[in-house]
Amino acid sequence: MASTPEDPRSLTEDQWRERLSAEQFHILREAGTERAYTGKYDKFYENGEYMCAACGTRLFISAAKYNSGCGWPAFTRPAEAETIEERRDISFGMIRTEVLCGKCGSHLGHVFPDGPPEEGGLRYCINSAALEFVPEGE
Repeated sequence: MASTPEDPRSLTEDQWRERLSAEQFHILREAGTERAYTGKYDKFYENGEYMCAACGTRLFISAAKYNSGCGWPAFTRPAEAETIEERRDISFGMIRTEVLCGKCGSHLGHVFPDGPPEEGGLRYCINSAALEFVPEGE
């Protein structure tokens, strides 16, 4: 990941295209999605932190990750509430809540109210290509 300016929201889409892989650009900047069960973090459970692949902001921690069976990495909560933004998404004839990086505004995935009840009941369904994993201790 290339270093990002203090305010990554100031980058143009052409600058993002230069910094990200084609798949990352499609997901992070065009609100795309990867096919279910194909992402590198779907069945990945090492200890560490998940950062935004666009700007490096810490988004999720491994303690909040669980196997939801949905085909994408699932988390019960963000690392800190201010690291993500949520907005209504009515694309594809559905009403959902989109999850974006709070620092750079990149699309990460969606949040659904069907997570583990004992963990707050939310499932943050996030594209692997939107994340970079940093192992614990690094």
